[in-house]
Amino acid sequence: MSNEARIPEAALTGSLREYKLPEGTDLIDRVKHFNDWQNLRREYDVWPYAKSTSSAPRTHTTAKTDTGKDLAGVNFASQDYLSLASHPAIKEAATKAIKGYGVHSAGSAALLGNTTGSLRLEEEISDFLNGRSTILYPTGWSAGFAAVQGIIRPDDHVVMDVLAHSCLQEGARAATQNIHFHGHLNLRAVERRLQRIRANDATNGILLVTESLFSMHSDTPDIGSLRALCDQYDAQLLVDCAHDFGSIGESGLGHLGLQNMVDAADIIIGSFSKTFASNGGFISVKTPATAEYLKYYSATQTFSNALSPVQAATVLEAFRIVRSQEGQDRRLSLMNNVLYMRHEMEKVGLETLGDPSAIVPVRVGAEGLARIASRNLSNMGAIANLVEYPAVPQGGARFRVQVMSDHTKGDIDQLVVLMLDAMKTAELEYRTYREDENSSIHRPTIAQEAAAASRAA
Repeated sequence: MSNEARIPEAALTGSLREYKLPEGTDLIDRVKHFNDWQNLRREYDVWPYAKSTSSAPRTHTTAKTDTGKDLAGVNFASQDYLSLASHPAIKEAATKAIKGYGVHSAGSAALLGNTTGSLRLEEEISDFLNGRSTILYPTGWSAGFAAVQGIIRPDDHVVMDVLAHSCLQEGARAATQNIHFHGHLNLRAVERRLQRIRANDATNGILLVTESLFSMHSDTPDIGSLRALCDQYDAQLLVDCAHDFGSIGESGLGHLGLQNMVDAADIIIGSFSKTFASNGGFISVKTPATAEYLKYYSATQTFSNALSPVQAATVLEAFRIVRSQEGQDRRLSLMNNVLYMRHEMEKVGLETLGDPSAIVPVRVGAEGLARIASRNLSNMGAIANLVEYPAVPQGGARFRVQVMSDHTKGDIDQLVVLMLDAMKTAELEYRTYREDENSSIHRPTIAQEAAAASRAA
């Protein structure tokens, strides 16, 4: 479909939330309306999801849309923060593991699925986190789910940030009906919920759940204050550090390390899929007894196959790099890239959100506008993920730009130029669409904002 063809209103409006609860007795047929909406968006090239790489997820890559359209360009869509996925030592470790063990664990961790590599990896993580006990999981999502589901029982309570990851929310729903959401990073709201719970229930457990870095907003909580509230109201603290573990801070301990709060968390969850060049995840707890309990009472550990020997060897080698001088150098390169990108984005009038991290959210706004901008960006030679409602607030669609340590300033300059151009041309098209619908856009255009920013500079 040509980009010149007028995009129907239905392709620029609506969200996944509208199709979450289909109605009717036919469980198979009632989901068709969602697929019809998907296909309409695909027809006009405004369905941004399910792209696949055709080459390694490096700083420049080739990819395909889920309709088979070829894409190529500078890559800011892959989660490979320290650029380890194609690191020679990582590939050598994976190859060596295949030769020694084959490619499959062939069992759950409870039933002969572990290898000497996975046991060494547990020890490595435990040592990195000041001597905790660590359990491995096949994915980061399964670790997050298990950390809540495996600990919480029906009469217990879970207090969590409204933006907590889906694995944490689903783990809570699987365990209890006593789930208490609070406003994002709102300490007063946290205290009100803890106070209310303890006023009515002095006998059951409370798990306070947060993330060290929230991926859609790139912001972080005050972990020390959360720890103090847990102490005051006899609660335990869970911190999911999927997005900053290994990639932020001189030592690689993320915001837990930057805030000197590694020992403050009762439960720490991590993922290998962002920094450690593999799938998989872990839970680290303060006592061996808790770890042993989780091994047999968290469903995604007991009833899933263990990490493959290739995954365990890959992550173990990644940890060696993360804890070395090379790891420090890569984290420094990553943060320099992040700071440079945020500066260059803001210099031309593009709005970046949150705090500096490997995730740079760039605000677009209306979902329809964002869909056109995403199409334009891909066609221009840059790949970045679009995130829209309900993953972010309605009208708050954004590009979730993911930076790697191996990106160059030239890569970043290219993205900034192309993203600005993609948004400017999208706004012109979207403005025409809105005017045709007898609506108006009152805020300044991206072009006007960019011109104002240039004059100010």
